[in-house]
Amino acid sequence: MKRISRSVEAPGSPVLGIDGVIGVPEGAPVQLDLRLESVMEGVLVTGTARATAEGECVRCLEPLTVEVDADFQEMFSYPDADDRGRPTADPVDDAEDDEDMFFLEDGLFDLESVLRDAVVLALPMQPVCKETCAGLCSECGIRLDENPDHHHDAVDIRWAALQGLAETVQDGEKDNMGGAEPGVDEKQEK
Repeated sequence: MKRISRSVEAPGSPVLGIDGVIGVPEGAPVQLDLRLESVMEGVLVTGTARATAEGECVRCLEPLTVEVDADFQEMFSYPDADDRGRPTADPVDDAEDDEDMFFLEDGLFDLESVLRDAVVLALPMQPVCKETCAGLCSECGIRLDENPDHHHDAVDIRWAALQGLAETVQDGEKDNMGGAEPGVDEKQEK
């Protein structure tokens, strides 16, 4: 068994994160703490990746940073070895099994895809600057944390036509709902 601590630059294209929401910028430092164990089938790599992700709050769109700790474990198999780690005379062509396996190449292993998967899964799907973030006003876009008493008088569109009618009725005027004036019916009958 061997332990390794190393700082590497975050890979780019695709970004190490959720595109357009949050991610570790290309070239940003990623601290890796790895444990390498030699086993019959290959090398078992267990580790933690630590990095700082940048993005924006999904509620108020303010920039934010999030510390990410992503744990991972992956087996890197020896090429041309059977399930017991012994070299095979004739390698078995099983494409389905090879898709999910990682192999050592010239004594080296490539952690990029393992690291990418672990970091993306550790990121928040909907990052917020703080749990109590009120977000933005849906009508004018003002930040509600800075203006907690902000509101708009909303009129139900089903009653909008009657809103104008209520404004035209003045004190002393009769509305059409109150019935006819006394004596009007008598005048019309004559």
